[in-house]
Amino acid sequence: MRLFVTRSVVFSGAALAIVSRARAEEDVGRPNEENEVLVTGTRLNRVGGSVTVINREELDRFHYDDVHQVLPTVPGVYVRGEDGMGLRPNIGLRGVSSDRSKKITLMEDGILFAPAPYSAPAAYYFPMIDRMQSVRVLKGPAAIAYGPQTVGGAIDLITRDIPYERKGTADMSLGQFAFRKLHLTYGAGDERMGFFIEGMHLANDGFKVLDGGGDTGFARNEWMVKGRYSPNPDSEHSHEFQIKLGYSDEASNESYLGLSGRDFDKTPYRRYAGSKFDRMEWHRTQIVVRHNVHAARDFEITTTAYRQQFSRSWNRYKGIAGAETNSVLADPDSSQNQIYYAAMSGASDSSSRGEHLLIGPNQRDFLSFGVQTQLRYTQRTGPVHHRAELGMRYHYDEIERLHTEDRFAMTNGAPVRVATEPTNISAENKASTHALALNFTDAMTWGRLSVTPGVRFESIHSRYEDRTTGKTDGAITPVVLPGVGAYLGITRNFGLLSGVHRGFSPPPPGDSRNNKPELSVNYEAGVRYSGIAPGSNKLPLRAEAIAFYNDYSNITSICTASSGCLDKNIDRQFDVGAARIYGVELLAETKVPLPKRYKLPLRAVYTYTNTEFLSAFSADDPLIGKVQPGDYMPYVPMHQTSMGVGIESPRWALNFAGTFVDSMRERAGREEPARYDRTDPYFLLDVSGSVNVTKRVQIYANARNLLDNVYVVSHRPFGARPGAPRWVTAGVRVDF
Repeated sequence: MRLFVTRSVVFSGAALAIVSRARAEEDVGRPNEENEVLVTGTRLNRVGGSVTVINREELDRFHYDDVHQVLPTVPGVYVRGEDGMGLRPNIGLRGVSSDRSKKITLMEDGILFAPAPYSAPAAYYFPMIDRMQSVRVLKGPAAIAYGPQTVGGAIDLITRDIPYERKGTADMSLGQFAFRKLHLTYGAGDERMGFFIEGMHLANDGFKVLDGGGDTGFARNEWMVKGRYSPNPDSEHSHEFQIKLGYSDEASNESYLGLSGRDFDKTPYRRYAGSKFDRMEWHRTQIVVRHNVHAARDFEITTTAYRQQFSRSWNRYKGIAGAETNSVLADPDSSQNQIYYAAMSGASDSSSRGEHLLIGPNQRDFLSFGVQTQLRYTQRTGPVHHRAELGMRYHYDEIERLHTEDRFAMTNGAPVRVATEPTNISAENKASTHALALNFTDAMTWGRLSVTPGVRFESIHSRYEDRTTGKTDGAITPVVLPGVGAYLGITRNFGLLSGVHRGFSPPPPGDSRNNKPELSVNYEAGVRYSGIAPGSNKLPLRAEAIAFYNDYSNITSICTASSGCLDKNIDRQFDVGAARIYGVELLAETKVPLPKRYKLPLRAVYTYTNTEFLSAFSADDPLIGKVQPGDYMPYVPMHQTSMGVGIESPRWALNFAGTFVDSMRERAGREEPARYDRTDPYFLLDVSGSVNVTKRVQIYANARNLLDNVYVVSHRPFGARPGAPRWVTAGVRVDF
């Protein structure tokens, strides 16, 4: 039987490792990560670090199109909804701010994909999750191998491999709210060369009802082409060249304008007429070129060059001229707010300049490019096995902002531009960053003990230019980030893990005299069991219990429009001072074998998190406000749990998933928050069923939020916004 060997990038411990996958010819392209993943010379279940892999089998169970529905199955990961459809995810790890996912390192196939991860880290772009082969979440000391964000951790989305045979898929589905999805893949290859083409269209008409009528949905498209070539795959010093091209676009009729509490209780899916013209349009291009060479038997070099462009324009409601929108929606019946509420909602016409709506586009153009190299070397020193890695990356990114707004008068239930009023430029600036990063790790294994020390160095050169005032600013931020993770196997399947590392989040360009980097010392310790359950010769079991403690010398907050910041403060940093975040992560999963080839997959995840500011501070960021020692942080649920159960056979499957997320305060503080300063606790029950009609044809149906629960996901920046209601879809997948 011939074996093919391929390699792909994975996370583990404190290093980015090359994973060798030996696949049988008849099973090409079907990775079995649980059995074959080797990480820095150690299997995944024995690494010293908190690592979770969501593989393709798990992603296929529910055919999720929203990453917010996927990530709660990982302990220590928090998500905050916004539009109910996952267009602009808000993800946090171990208590770091989830706002726009700006405090975590986001990658696709090991490449940073945020539009400008140094200059403007808010992730307004996120790849379609259904395109991914797997999702890898890394927390703890392993984070020092990736940057620039190392406090919470990193997420790497792995796209599908180029196959070693001709194969393709067509996945088509329809559902409520005019939901439609078309996902096509096709590829072919052999040991020397191959290609893979993928295209996906996802759209719906939206579940919100706009006053006066209109589409509140979106349409997204993503295309990817991959190619690889190996001149002499059988050579001892083999070379492989890869190229990946990508294009994405979106048009979404989404708004930041929510509802008053009274209106949410009566009609939670209503949208005010003031948001009639709200629309986001963006497009993105990507090119990645990679070269891998085995320079010697124990020495390997991988070099990757990449370039990404992202342009977006979000025309949206920005406020009402005479009042603060959030204050109006918090108390719309007061004599002071009634007239503003009526103009905003379309209940009456604008009668003064103070009742004019401010509407206009925030245009932003992003560019990022760079080159990164990983050198890997393995050797033995007596009884100790070493797998060392040296990583180097040069990265450049920039953002150009042009934010404008016009005055609109509410007239007969619709906004009408006031032609006599000039267009106001609220922000025009450019920020850019050159960053050089180096990291070194050495995974050392001696019997049942694995220790992985490492260090990361970043030198960040930033520049900011305000084109409205002519002000310029520049700064150089060097930082050294050490860390170490360890695993001790008590038995073959059970062991102890621990680690400590220095966390870091860079300041954005601008105001360099006042901004300091976010710095912390992060600790974790726990136990892991991975293998056959005790007392059983068939039942696989993976279980973890990990405690973490993040000790911040300076925690920071970066202002975004999504949190309600004014244009003058967008991407401005506020240094809040000392803080601590601590908690516990629990995970248990198994797949119980039943008679007649049936299986019962079971999974349970729980995360407890506590947060505390230790310094007094006052900031213009609406999420922070005035902070006192002992105050809790915003948008971190104290309790979160996810559970899954199903029954699967070779012909059909039925799966249930339940997620509970505790209420989150939306402003720092210790007192019980008012209703408009907290999200609702919620429980979501999803169900999915599938039938394999033939070996190549599967039909499936999914229902998200089966109990049709209504809940507030956010009051920021303007009023209460709901999560998605019950949503039923059905589709067919054909393999060819």
